[in-house]
Amino acid sequence: MTPTAQSAAALFERLTGSAPERIWSAPGRANLIGEHTDYNEGFVLPFAIEHRTYAAVGRRSDGIIRVVSTFDPNPVEVAIVELQALFGGDAGEGVRSGSVPEWAAYPLGVAWAALAADGQGATQIPGVDIAIASDVPIGAGLSSSAAIEGATAGALDDLWGLGLTPLDMAKIGRTAENQAVGAPTGIMDQVASIMGQTDAATFLDCRTLETQAVDLGFAREHLALLVIDTQVSHSHSTGGYRDRREACERGAAALGVPALRDLTVGDLDRARAVLDEVTFRRVAHIVTENQRVLDTVEALRAEGPRAIGGLLVASHVSMRDDFEISVPELDTAVESALEAGAVGARMTGGGFGGAAIALVDEARLEQTREAVADAFARAGFRAPNQFTVVPSHGVLRDA
Repeated sequence: MTPTAQSAAALFERLTGSAPERIWSAPGRANLIGEHTDYNEGFVLPFAIEHRTYAAVGRRSDGIIRVVSTFDPNPVEVAIVELQALFGGDAGEGVRSGSVPEWAAYPLGVAWAALAADGQGATQIPGVDIAIASDVPIGAGLSSSAAIEGATAGALDDLWGLGLTPLDMAKIGRTAENQAVGAPTGIMDQVASIMGQTDAATFLDCRTLETQAVDLGFAREHLALLVIDTQVSHSHSTGGYRDRREACERGAAALGVPALRDLTVGDLDRARAVLDEVTFRRVAHIVTENQRVLDTVEALRAEGPRAIGGLLVASHVSMRDDFEISVPELDTAVESALEAGAVGARMTGGGFGGAAIALVDEARLEQTREAVADAFARAGFRAPNQFTVVPSHGVLRDA
């Protein structure tokens, strides 16, 4: 077992006095391109990373679900029969009211959503203890939340015999995030985390939920993907993320389409005439970003990863100027990586903090790290946390 898996097992044993029955894990994800397109029924191209969240689990006999994590020493207990009352009302009410801390709403929300999807009565389900440990950076735009959801869904499917498919688990994770936590995210993160494949990205059509594995070829081309975590934390359950989603919904309604997915770049002149300036720019990002995802998939298949640099940069510019979700630290990360010779770079994740990614020649990796660190120091920013990620496998049973 990895050190993080051992931490989950040790935490479970401290909590219960016995070893866990199972350990499941799911990875974080990096998004190569396709930001905020998921809830607009568009296209995304994420991949699972090697950083993972582990859920050590065991059954109880008293109908209680108890969760604990290495980032909060206080266990949270809820009767399974009370999950519906906790999460079945207004989205995020349990978190906002203080009934449950936000971190615990993820695994507890998965349990609630899994039972609701399965249709089994809560009284027929055994209680469970869940101990969570993770090495996915929190707040870095690498979807630590989807990793918790995926690991929990895999473990509960195993213990409760729910017979879930990977896509079922992804839908359950999205329901937990939307309803239990109150974060209005799409399904990209959960699909990438649960259904990821080694050495490939997952091309996801967020309308049909069809997926295709796309070979990335980073190793073949001696490229590394550097994550530059600005350590500016963000929260998707508040503020700007919700505002951007509402702007997209307004734009689609004004243009008479079910979702912005139904617009093409050729529709932008009409959109400019119909929409106010801010809403137009939000719409323009989504429409052009969808096209960039399609162009990236085509370029990877036809020419390989060195052909996508310009698309990555254009994505960042669109997020900075049209969607306005970047921050100075993210812009500095992207600009300094490009000045150091990166093939391409862009912010990744929901924005307002988090991380940027840079596609870098392996031979220039340390030079790029140093250039980024120097740029942050000159700007007076907190030093970024920089590390590479490789495309990895989705949800797994580890023990």
